[in-house]
Amino acid sequence: MSDHRTIFFLIGNLLAALALGMLVPAMVDYISGENDWLVFIASALVTGFIAGALILTNRGSLPPLSVKQAFLLTSSSWLALTGFAALPLAFSDLGLSYTDAFFEAMSGLTTTGATIIVGLDDAPAGILLWRAMLQWFGGIGIIVMAISVLPMLNVGGMQLFRLESSDTSEKILPRTAQIAGSITKLYFAISVACMLAYWVAGMGLFDAMAHAMTTIATGGFSTHDASIGAFQNSGVEVVGTFFMIAASLPFVAYLQAANGKFSVIWGDAQVRMFATLLALATVSMWLYQMSYHPTDGGTAFLQAAFNTTSILTGTGYATTDYGLWGPFAISVFFILTFIGGCAGSTSCGLKIFRLQVLIKTGWRYVRQMTLPHGIFVIRYNGRPLANDVANSIVAFVLIFILSFALIGTSLTLMGLDTLTALSASAAALANVGPGLGPIIGPSGTYASLPDGAKWILCFGMLLGRLEFLAVLVMFSPSFWRR
Repeated sequence: MSDHRTIFFLIGNLLAALALGMLVPAMVDYISGENDWLVFIASALVTGFIAGALILTNRGSLPPLSVKQAFLLTSSSWLALTGFAALPLAFSDLGLSYTDAFFEAMSGLTTTGATIIVGLDDAPAGILLWRAMLQWFGGIGIIVMAISVLPMLNVGGMQLFRLESSDTSEKILPRTAQIAGSITKLYFAISVACMLAYWVAGMGLFDAMAHAMTTIATGGFSTHDASIGAFQNSGVEVVGTFFMIAASLPFVAYLQAANGKFSVIWGDAQVRMFATLLALATVSMWLYQMSYHPTDGGTAFLQAAFNTTSILTGTGYATTDYGLWGPFAISVFFILTFIGGCAGSTSCGLKIFRLQVLIKTGWRYVRQMTLPHGIFVIRYNGRPLANDVANSIVAFVLIFILSFALIGTSLTLMGLDTLTALSASAAALANVGPGLGPIIGPSGTYASLPDGAKWILCFGMLLGRLEFLAVLVMFSPSFWRR
């Protein structure tokens, strides 16, 4: 067990931070006169006790993490945080079972945005704030993991974004810890800017703060059952669209831009493709609405831009029930569900760079078939792409598709209709949140699903957020052999 002291110590520190975070909604509920403040205090004490025990029993000179332990830490820390984050939800006056509370907490920390809570408009302020905080914590955790852990583990082609390389001129800062610290400050600054923009646009201060957290995390939890649509405010929708896009771009590129390298953002191939795809999808949805659902052109464009951005970035906000737009809209949104934003952002899905590399790999194979003696090198952002990176991306996409099929099939065996089962599988794995159809669509919730389906979807959310291989590798017997 001594080999894992570093893992337990780090998990203890994460739980300690979670316990301190619980005190914030406790204070909000106490000030507003809600009884749930006692639930948050009790949950903070339990979480803090376990955290203290892990820290005290594993302190001292700790061995460095091996690659195997990094895999173990990635999954175990997310599960531990979810298990304790669910406590305030389970013991609150909402009447949730632990299954429902765990589902909500997992959806929050993975920034999925799928909810089982009905009646958000009447929920205690502390609960609403806690849900937003979970997504905000999950968002910064995802960025730090993407730049420091996943490249080291060679997961799904993320080694393409290693910070450490022989070319020292490409190092933004000398140490990964400094990168994480700088990104945390940037993340906080963008969140504050988003909150102020929402407030100026017409939101109340509490709503602006909660929605800023979930917008920058591309999570999508709202303080209202009708999501952003509850405000009926075009200014709010414009602000939301802008910051969802901002949160879906590589945060490391923002640091480079802050150092004067402004061209690095548009110079990134994944940023250009993301912008192009978003523009094409938005215009398509706008023209489709104008053709088949005649309405005001400005209103239709804003609805198309906001909801398309929300789906593509994996945020999951909604201003209207786009499931009623017709089969073409449903098909397009279903496809966008899988794609996601850029690597190194809070967005979800396959990620743009993987699609680009997948297309380049397929085209190279076609050229090799026509010119067997030719030598074709895949380039990404002007640099040669190693075969192991391309192979890992192909494997990642294959595992994504197989996982989608297995989870979708499992949900249909539990009695869910095909549309609900498939869209729920896609929404969980791509961490989007809302599915399609009347049950889990933008106007529905996951509350009516059987408990077994909720646990399967929790596993799917974890798989998608931790890039699949970081979780699945632990199911290999060889992983546990010395």
